[in-house]
Amino acid sequence: MGSIPFTMSDLQTSVSAVRSSPTLLCTPLMGSTVDQMLLEMRKAKEVGADLVEIRLDCLTNFSPPQDLEILIKQCPLPTLATYRPIWEGGRYEGDEAKRQDALRLAVKLGASYVDIELQVADEFISSIHPRKPEHVKVIVSSYNFQNTPSAEVLGNLVARIQATGADIAKVVTTALDITDVARIFQLTAHSQIPTIGLVMGERGLISRLLSPKYGGFLTYGALDDAGATSAPGQPTAKDLVDLYNFRLINSDTKVYGIIGKPVGHSKSPLLFNAAYKSVGLNAVYVHFLVDDVTKFFDTYSTPDFGGCSCTIPHKEAATKCMDEIDSIAKKIGAINNICRRPDGRLVAFNTDYIGAISAIEDGLRELNGSVAGGVSPLAGKLFVVMGAGGAGKSLAYGAKQKGARVVVANRTFERARELAEKVDGLALHLHEVADFHPEEGMILANATSVGMKPDVHVTPIPKDALKHYCLVFDAIYTPKDTRLLREAREHGCAVVYGTEMLIRQGFEQYKNFTGLPAPEQLFRDLMSQHA
Repeated sequence: MGSIPFTMSDLQTSVSAVRSSPTLLCTPLMGSTVDQMLLEMRKAKEVGADLVEIRLDCLTNFSPPQDLEILIKQCPLPTLATYRPIWEGGRYEGDEAKRQDALRLAVKLGASYVDIELQVADEFISSIHPRKPEHVKVIVSSYNFQNTPSAEVLGNLVARIQATGADIAKVVTTALDITDVARIFQLTAHSQIPTIGLVMGERGLISRLLSPKYGGFLTYGALDDAGATSAPGQPTAKDLVDLYNFRLINSDTKVYGIIGKPVGHSKSPLLFNAAYKSVGLNAVYVHFLVDDVTKFFDTYSTPDFGGCSCTIPHKEAATKCMDEIDSIAKKIGAINNICRRPDGRLVAFNTDYIGAISAIEDGLRELNGSVAGGVSPLAGKLFVVMGAGGAGKSLAYGAKQKGARVVVANRTFERARELAEKVDGLALHLHEVADFHPEEGMILANATSVGMKPDVHVTPIPKDALKHYCLVFDAIYTPKDTRLLREAREHGCAVVYGTEMLIRQGFEQYKNFTGLPAPEQLFRDLMSQHA
């Protein structure tokens, strides 16, 4: 189904009209015994959950009368009883009447919420209606494991749920593309009854993180060490609270993030969310797993989406979606920082080259001392760049701008030649770098993915060839200490870590996003703790 761009004024009105209290954080209990669930309840309280979902279908040898009494009465938090059948993605395969009896018993014993599937909701709700305590709320749920339907189909689905007499609607779909989530945001914002709207899979992660922004009744966060989530793409409760500042998100929160594929490994949310919190900015920074950049920017096109970082493989493709590109980024032909102006225009920058080149310059200064007259220590140096993609272009242009003589090596020689011509440099095939040493004391910059997790045992250049370099830089930051850098140190080279480029380009992005100077020490402290 096609994605529908937001109508922001409609969304904001609906959110404030529907929800006056914050989105709840619910932790599913997936233990196979009552004792395990009791332990999980206490952990859920410790990590800051508001309520727990007791997944009765996870219990082996479940005996409703005694087990429910213990689980509901001894829980330190409000309880949501769920007994999910196999036909709706759960584990229960037994008699339907017995399943519903157990949920009716949960109502009687004081569960705060019970979750019943739309397919059987009419029958269940009518059976408890005369005796249902006022405080017990019935969630009527519908799961779609294939896709996320159109806005019209979703709206009709919630109307059907509402007609059952549900107190709360729950719609869970599957993301085939990150733009699918927009329709769920519209649903929770427009719904006439409290609604839980979630999209499964990594592409649907933002449906869980931004639930408070669009009026979702609750979202689910797994226990850190539970080893299991109740749905694909579910974050941990601890990450929701500590990493994404879930408790601070509201309808006015500005959204930033990193677009890429893959993207889950990025440390950027850690840095930016801590930085926003430190100065009291109402903003959140998330992972955006994006397949099609044009579709992404067309869908999330409102001022609430304030900008994003851009990583592999979109650094070049995203240039086509921009209204304006900074002059240096235009020369490089790759962007990694996109800001949305108040008038909606998308303006792009390349902060990779600033981060990498300034880190390499400082490394050379430590090695050789400062150069007189404010001249860059790169001036006149032979600078070998391996890789001609977005990062390679940034390094080549940055080095050329500082007066270095540039050599570009790439697996595809044609791409190396194209970039080398633009910086008045020399082109090599990647395998030729091993025997290329026209002079000593050269600088080597790796902008390929060779040596990145999980392939940490490989390196783009033989160890012996490193003796001709005075400094080696690796753009890879997972792991921080690559085989290339370890072998460079063994040859006495100065080394510059990819984490240094990441931190420094982050300073520039933060400045572009917020207009404020970056909290540099905070960025460094966080990277040293988590790199």
